[in-house]
Amino acid sequence: MTTSLRTAWRGSPALTLLAALMGGLLVASAVGLVVDDRTLGGQPIWLKPAKFAASFVLYGLTLAWLMAHLRRGRRIARWTSYAVVGTAILEVGIIVAQAARGRASHFNEATPLDETLWQAMGGLISVLWLGTAVLTVLLWRDGMPDRAGTWAVRLGMVVLLVGLLQGLTMTVPTEAQLALDERGLGTTMGAHAVGVPDGGPGMPLTGWSTTGGDLRIGHFVGIHGLQALLLFAMLLSGLVGDVARRTRLVFVFAFAWSGLLVLVTWQALRGQPLTAPDAVTLAAFAVLVLATAAGTAAAWLLPTRSAALLPARTAA
Repeated sequence: MTTSLRTAWRGSPALTLLAALMGGLLVASAVGLVVDDRTLGGQPIWLKPAKFAASFVLYGLTLAWLMAHLRRGRRIARWTSYAVVGTAILEVGIIVAQAARGRASHFNEATPLDETLWQAMGGLISVLWLGTAVLTVLLWRDGMPDRAGTWAVRLGMVVLLVGLLQGLTMTVPTEAQLALDERGLGTTMGAHAVGVPDGGPGMPLTGWSTTGGDLRIGHFVGIHGLQALLLFAMLLSGLVGDVARRTRLVFVFAFAWSGLLVLVTWQALRGQPLTAPDAVTLAAFAVLVLATAAGTAAAWLLPTRSAALLPARTAA
C-alpha cells in the first residue's frame, strides 16, 4: 500500500491530494450519518456525499498511479489533472453544500439557486469527462510494461468514459415532470429511478431502488470498471505465467464487465429493480455468462503465439 501511494504521488500529487481530501470528506460524512438524522428523498442526507467521496478516492488514486507510468505527454497530463481536480472539488462541494442546506443537489430546479447549482454541475461533469478522455488518450498510447496490464488500462479507461456518459440517462425528465413543467409547477428534471418516484425503498448502503429500475447501478459498474480490470490483471499476473494468455483473458473480462454494464442499464430502463429480475433479464444474464465462459475457455486453450498483441516495453 505504501509503495502504491508513493507511485500515485509521483504520478500526480494533485490527484493524490484529491483522494486524500475525499477520504477526509468520507470520514466527515460517516460522522454526519451518525449524528444528523435528517433524510432527503428517503435516504440519510449525508449518504450521497459519502458515496461521491468514496468514488473520487478510487478515481484519484487510480489515475495518479497510472500517470506514474507515462513516458510522454506528462506536461499535458499534469495540467489535465489540475482541471480534473478543480472540477471534482467544485462538483462535490456543491453536493456537500446542498446536503448541509437539506436540499437535493441533483435534478433540483425548485428555486433559481437550486437550478443554477444543478446546471453548474452539468457543466463541471462535462469538463471532468473531457479531462478523463485526454488522460485516456495518453494512457492508451504509452500503456504499461506488461501487455496484459496495458490492455487492462486501455479497456478500463474506455469503460470508465462510457460509465460517466451513462449518467446522462438520469438527466432525461420523466413524462410526469414534463407535464408539471408545462404548467409551471416543475421543480425536478431527471431521476435516478425508472418507473417509480425517487426516494422509495432502497437497498442498504447504496440506496438503489428495490421497487423500480435504478440507473445508478450501471453508472457505478461503468465508472469502476477501470479498477475491476486492473485488479483482474494484477490477479492474473500471479496466477498465469504466459503473457499472451493473460492478455486474452483480460479481453474476455472486459467483454463480461461491459456486458454487465449494458445489462443492468437495460434492466433499469425497463423499470425493473436489480433484486427482482424477470425471465428476460435472467435469460440475457445466462447468455452473458455462457459467452464469458466460452471466451475464457478459448482464451485459455488457444495455443500461445510468439507474436504478441503489443510489443513489450521496458519500465520507465
